Amino acid sequence: MPPTLDLSRTSHTRVVVAPPRINLRRAASYNHDRGPLSSTSSRFNFNHLVFSPPPSPGLPSLSPPLKKANRGLFGRIRPIRFIRYAIRLLSIVLMFLHDFLASRSRPRPRSTLRPRPAPALNPPAEPVDKAEMVSQKEAPGFPTPMVITDHRGRAKWTVSIPPGSGFPLTISEYAAMCIKCRQVASRAYELRSEGHGLQQMSLSFSDSADHGFIDVQEAENAGYLPAPPVVTNGEPAMGDLVRGSEVEKLVCKKSLTFVLESSDGGLGKTLMMLWTAYGLAQKEGRAFFIDDTRWSYGKYTAIFQPPPLPECSAPPSHEILPCPRQARHLVASAATADELFGSLTENLDPPSDSHDRALRKAQFALARQGYEALSRLNTDDGDYVDARVRELLAKRIVPKSKGQRNGLAVGVHVRRGDRHPLEYQYRHSYIPLNLYGDAAREVIEARFNRTGAFGGEDTAAKEQSFVILASDDPTVYESAELSGANRAQERIKLASKQTIQKVNPDRSVMHKFVDETFGWEGGFFAAMFWNLGVSRSTATQAADAAGGLAPPPSAETLRLRSLVGRAYMMDLAVLADASDVVVCTVSAVGCRLLAVMMGWDSAMEEGNWVNIDGGYGWMGLE
Repeated sequence: MPPTLDLSRTSHTRVVVAPPRINLRRAASYNHDRGPLSSTSSRFNFNHLVFSPPPSPGLPSLSPPLKKANRGLFGRIRPIRFIRYAIRLLSIVLMFLHDFLASRSRPRPRSTLRPRPAPALNPPAEPVDKAEMVSQKEAPGFPTPMVITDHRGRAKWTVSIPPGSGFPLTISEYAAMCIKCRQVASRAYELRSEGHGLQQMSLSFSDSADHGFIDVQEAENAGYLPAPPVVTNGEPAMGDLVRGSEVEKLVCKKSLTFVLESSDGGLGKTLMMLWTAYGLAQKEGRAFFIDDTRWSYGKYTAIFQPPPLPECSAPPSHEILPCPRQARHLVASAATADELFGSLTENLDPPSDSHDRALRKAQFALARQGYEALSRLNTDDGDYVDARVRELLAKRIVPKSKGQRNGLAVGVHVRRGDRHPLEYQYRHSYIPLNLYGDAAREVIEARFNRTGAFGGEDTAAKEQSFVILASDDPTVYESAELSGANRAQERIKLASKQTIQKVNPDRSVMHKFVDETFGWEGGFFAAMFWNLGVSRSTATQAADAAGGLAPPPSAETLRLRSLVGRAYMMDLAVLADASDVVVCTVSAVGCRLLAVMMGWDSAMEEGNWVNIDGGYGWMGLE
C-alpha cells in the first residue's frame, strides 16, 4: 500500500492553491535537475509542485528620486582636487614672472642695418614722454629705417631722414628704403619675440598697422631723433609742389604727396596711379600734394590746371616717408606703388570672380574721384577740347530732326609702339586695324537695326554715324581700314617722317647740317621719348635718364615732351566726351583711362566701353 500524505502535522495553516492554468512544475533550468524519476524513488519530493516562477522585473517608480542636498563647492569638488588646481595655476604665474624678470635683465638689442650699420643706442637716464623711447647722441646722416628700443627693452623701429635733405629723394632711394623697411620691421618683431618664445613671422606691409613702428614726430618728442632746425620764411621746406596759393596755414595732420617721376616714358600709367592715389587720400582723410620736381613731362601746370588746394600746408620734408603704409605723412611714386596700393592689387588664392569684380570696382571708384579733381586741362587746351566736342556732337544730328534723332559717334583708340596686346595670337604684334573697323560697324548696326519706322532700319541715323579716331601711330590715320574716320583733335599731331620731309627745304640746296629727323611711325616708344630734343652725341646719356645718370633735360626737351603729353590728353578727352561708344584694347593704359573718364554706369553697366583684346574686363593698376 503506497504511503499517504498527512498535512495535519504541518505548521502552516493555509495552503495557496495555484490556478489551474499555472504550471507548478519547476523548469530544469532553474535548479539543473531532471525532475523525479518515479513516485517511489528516494529522490521524489513535492518541492517542484510548490515552486513559484521568478518575480517579474520591477516597473519604474511614479515618483522622482529624491535629490541629494547641495553641499557647496567643496561638496562637488573634492578638496584634494581643488588644491591640485591651485598648485598648477600658481606654477604658471611663477613661470611668466620668471620670464618677465629675465627679459628685463637681458642686455638690450642694438640696431644693425645693412649695408650701413645703424648707430648704437644709449640707455636713457629716465623714461621720456609717452613713447618711452631711448635717446641717442646723434642720428644717422643718411635716410634709413632703424631699430630702436624703449626703457623696457622692447624693440621698435622708425625712419630717419636728416632734416635739410633734398626733397624728393630719387626713385631708387625710395625703392631701397621700402625694402629696408620690410627688413627692419621683421628684425624688430624678431627681437620682441625673442624673450617670450613667440612664433616668428615675416611681415608684409598692408592696411593693418604695425604696432612696433614709431613715427617721426613721436621719435623727435622722445629725443631719439634730433629736432629739426627752424625754417625761416625764405627757406623752402619742400620741392616743386604744385601750389595755387602760398597763404600760411597750419601743417596738415595727415598727408599724401605724389611724386611725378617714373622710369616709364608713358603718361597713362602715371595718370592711373595719380588719380587712384588722390581717391585713396580722400578716403583716408589725407591732404593731397603733387610734386613735379623731376617729372619727365615738365611742369604739371603746362598740361593740367593746379589741383584742389587743401586747407593746410605741406609737412616738413623729413617727416614725409615712403614706408610704412601707416606713416602720418606718406610719399608715393611709381617706385613705391606696391606700398600704397598693396591692398588694391592683391589676388585671392584660389581666384574669386566676385572678389575680383569688387576689387576692380573699388579701384575704378578711386580713380574716378581722382579724374574728376585732377584732369582739368590747361585753359587753352580745355577751350579747344570743348569746341571740338561741340563740333563732333553737332555732326551726328540727323538733318531736319531738330536734334531729336542722332547718329552714333564711335570712338576708336589704337595703341601701338612698345605696348603689345594681351591676346595670345597677337602678343608679339598688334591687333589688326580691320578688327577695330569691324567692331565699330557692328556697334552701329546693332544700335539702329530696329529703331526705324515700324521696327525697321534707321537709315538716316546710320548715315550720320561716324568714327572718332585717336592713335599714337600717325600712319593709322591713313590706313584703308579706318578711312573716313575723324581725328579726335588736330591741335597737336604726331607727324610721320614722310610728313616732316614734305616741309623740309630742297635737298639740292646747301643748308646748315642738322641731325636726321625721325617720325612717330609705329607708335610711341620710350626710347624715342627720352631722345626728344637730344642730339646724337648725347643720345646715349639721355637713354639712362631713368636711372638718374643723365643730366637734367634741357628746356627744349621738356617743351617737346610736354607737347606729347598735351596731345595724349586731348585725344582722350575728346574720345571720352564726344563718343557714345569707345572701342579699344585693354592692354593699353589709355583704354582703361577712357573707361574711367566715361564712368562706371556708362562704360560697364551700359556696355559702352568695348574691349577687343581678348575676353578681359577692365583692369586698373597692374
